[in-house]
Amino acid sequence: MATRKEKREAEKNTNFFLEFIRIKNHFFKDLNEWLRGVKDPRHQSYITYLPDVILYVMILKNIMGLISMRETTDKLNKDECIKNIEKMLGIEGLEELPHYDTMNDFLSELDPSELEKIRVYMIKELLKKRCFEDFRILGKYWGVIFDATGLYTFKERHCEHCLKREYVNKETGEVTTVYMHQVLEAKLVIGDMVFSIGTEFIENEGEEVSKQDCELKAFYRLAGKIKRDFKRLPICILGDSLYACEGVFKLCDEYGWKFLIRYKEGRIKSVGEEFKAIKEIEGMSIRKREGDIEREDNIFWANDISYNERLVNLIEFVDEGEEGDKRYVFITDIKVTKKNALALVCAGRNRWKIENEGFNRQKNLIYAIGHINSYNYNAMKNHYLLAQIADILMQLYINGAKVFKLIKKTIDNICLHILEDLRNKILTYEDITSLAKPMQVRFT
Repeated sequence: MATRKEKREAEKNTNFFLEFIRIKNHFFKDLNEWLRGVKDPRHQSYITYLPDVILYVMILKNIMGLISMRETTDKLNKDECIKNIEKMLGIEGLEELPHYDTMNDFLSELDPSELEKIRVYMIKELLKKRCFEDFRILGKYWGVIFDATGLYTFKERHCEHCLKREYVNKETGEVTTVYMHQVLEAKLVIGDMVFSIGTEFIENEGEEVSKQDCELKAFYRLAGKIKRDFKRLPICILGDSLYACEGVFKLCDEYGWKFLIRYKEGRIKSVGEEFKAIKEIEGMSIRKREGDIEREDNIFWANDISYNERLVNLIEFVDEGEEGDKRYVFITDIKVTKKNALALVCAGRNRWKIENEGFNRQKNLIYAIGHINSYNYNAMKNHYLLAQIADILMQLYINGAKVFKLIKKTIDNICLHILEDLRNKILTYEDITSLAKPMQVRFT
């Protein structure tokens, strides 16, 4: 345990921006080249800033917790910032950083698939390092959570792709129409970290559509993308009860994926009724030892329940708490045994991480993904994707940098430290050369 003095010294002697770059280079040594290599949609005769400069500044905007584009331009308008970014990108002659209007104009034209390619590169680099193997489900499958969230709402139609919802006041009968943009995310679960592995925007093709786009439709599109990008990745789908349906099961069969999905009564009635009957007759439980305490885990399961010419397995866990029992049931195509029952329950309950470590953090603690940085729909998509790329980097930094194992910091404080060191500490030749030294990063 470090003393308070040791913690002060560690904080004083750490360049938090440099340490962030060290983690970035350790995992993604070619990231700058990928940023530089995106297909630039602009007319070449009008270009002042290359794509890597614009995208690098945008990633830093998210890393440093800057909410608005104007704030980004104001905060980074320092000679020290310009020099540091110039050195990190390995370029010369950078006299100014791009204005927020310039960055938004670029994002308005950039094809979002260019940023998706960068994210695929990042996830593949992480998997290549094989430092996350211990986080596979049952040592075999990578847990991927699917869930949707709302991004923006409008009182009037924003664009032809808006989703439309009508709410009726039960007392007055008044109808309120809301227009919105939503997104479906697929997150790779690595312990307490969740990395964006795929994004699909839930959007209408036009204003006049007979049936609006929805989360399940977006899921089938997103699943196809992930299968294309990660052909041989052994995936186990995690999701809420919406995904407990034949279409999802059939897709998993086709792609060679597994599923471990939250099950709620009424979703597939016949399966629930059979599980209830089996549990009453042949209720099973397993025992496990934690330290010197032996306790009974309220885990019940039943294998080989018939559904639509297939067999599924159900597993139930009752969490006994002071505020009452909470019941969790999961449907899966993984055979449940005494050895893996508890591990499957733990993996299934990881689904909530996309809401807490994922959407809640990105909306309320950092990135502010619900803030409108541009009213151009294409730019909105790119802003969101850049936040996902930044989030991968930030999670690796917070969980992997040695300094945070010694001193504990809130996300706000970490963002502020990075910003202040970028603004006030010009990187030296020794700093730059130190980035080439090999390092070890350990995660628990």
